[in-house]
Amino acid sequence: MTGRDKEILVEKALEARRFSYVPYSGFRVGAALLAKDGRIITGCNIENASYTPTNCAERTAVFKAVSEGILDFEAIAIAGGPGLEPPGDFAPPCGVCRQVLMEFCDPDRFLVLLCKGDKTWKEFTLAELLPLGFSGKNLEG
Repeated sequence: MTGRDKEILVEKALEARRFSYVPYSGFRVGAALLAKDGRIITGCNIENASYTPTNCAERTAVFKAVSEGILDFEAIAIAGGPGLEPPGDFAPPCGVCRQVLMEFCDPDRFLVLLCKGDKTWKEFTLAELLPLGFSGKNLEG
């Protein structure tokens, strides 16, 4: 992945925030998921008055991709913060989103870019964000 590829992913995550449905928290999150074939699938967080059915931006992007037959991923950029202003801090994925990523991504190779509104980012592997993660390999005899 080139630096420009990462910049594009960050820009797409920031753009995806505008579609967030967040009438309760006001905390908008956008995600841009890069498939190994080069496609970028975006997602936003979608809240629900009952809270539990709320879906995070990262899972929205993964579920959109999987529902279209895309199963191989290289990276994701995540941007989150309150209101419509560009986010001033990094917003890491929640534990449930980390686990969903673990289902579909190689934890040692999959990149997670946490980005701010000024288009800067911090870069981690999924393994760094979810050490000792549980996957289908744990279920093998």
